[in-house]
Amino acid sequence: MCRFGPAGNSPAFYKSGGKSSLEVPQWLYNLGLSAYEYQCGRGVKTGEETAKLIGINAEKYGIALSIHAPYYINLCTPEKDKLQKSKNHLLKSMQLAKWMKADLVVFHPGSVGSLDRKDAFKNAARALEDLLINEVPKWGLDGIKISPETMGRKSQFGSLDEVIELCKIFNLVPTIDFAHIHALGQGLLKTKDDFNRIFEKVESNLGYDVLKNLHIHFSQIEFTASGEKRHWSMREEGFGPDFSLLAPLLIEKDLEATIICESADRQVEDALVYKSIYDHLKN
Repeated sequence: MCRFGPAGNSPAFYKSGGKSSLEVPQWLYNLGLSAYEYQCGRGVKTGEETAKLIGINAEKYGIALSIHAPYYINLCTPEKDKLQKSKNHLLKSMQLAKWMKADLVVFHPGSVGSLDRKDAFKNAARALEDLLINEVPKWGLDGIKISPETMGRKSQFGSLDEVIELCKIFNLVPTIDFAHIHALGQGLLKTKDDFNRIFEKVESNLGYDVLKNLHIHFSQIEFTASGEKRHWSMREEGFGPDFSLLAPLLIEKDLEATIICESADRQVEDALVYKSIYDHLKN
C-alpha cells in the first residue's frame, strides 16, 4: 500500500484548531492519511525535545515521517564558505531526522548559476563525498538517509538524470517530484506512458527496491519557458500533471511509495483526493 500525506502544516490544520506540529500526526491519522513531510525550508529551528515528541507521536499513529531540508542548500557552489553552510544545513536536517526517527531527508541539490552543468555535477559530487565520508561520521549520523529531489527550473541542478546519477554514485534514494519534472519538460507528463517512462528510468538505474519504496512529491504546477513558476492545487483548472495518470502505475507496479502532496495551501485536501483515486482503483 502507498502512503499519502502533506508537505508541512496546511491551513486546514490550523482552521481545525491545531496549534502545534506535535498534534499533526494524530490529526492526519484521524483523516486517514499516513505520511507527513516536516518542513525546514527556512532553516532547522526545531529543538531535540520537540523533535523527539513529534517522532513519538508519528510512531504512535503510524505516520511515515520525512524532512525537507532548507532551500538554501547549494552543493554546486565553488565558494567554500557557502558550501560549508550548505553542508551544515543538510547535517542539521539529518540530526533532526535522527531525533524524529524520520525515514529520510529531502534536499535540493543546488543551483547551476554560471557554471557548466558538468562542473556543477562535479562540485555536487565532491561535496556529497566529503559530507558522507568525513562529516556524517563526525556528527554521528551514519544510517540517516538523504534524498536529492528532482528540480523544476533550468537554472537549478537536479534534472532526473542528474539526480539518478548522484544516487547511483552514493547509494542514495531519489525524491521524484513529478510537478518539477512536468515543468522542466514544458508539460512533459501528458499520458500514463509518460509517467511510466520515469518509473522505468528509476528502476533500470537504481533497481526495483528503490522504485518500490519511492519517495514522491506531487501537485499541479504552472511553468514558463524557464521551468517552474508556482505550485497550484487541484481546485485551479488548467494545470498538470494529472494524478489519475500516475495512480494506476502505483498499483500495477506494486509500489509501496510515499506520496507527499505539495498543493498550494490545500496539501491535505488534495492528498485525500489522491488517496481516494488510488483506493478506488485498488479496490
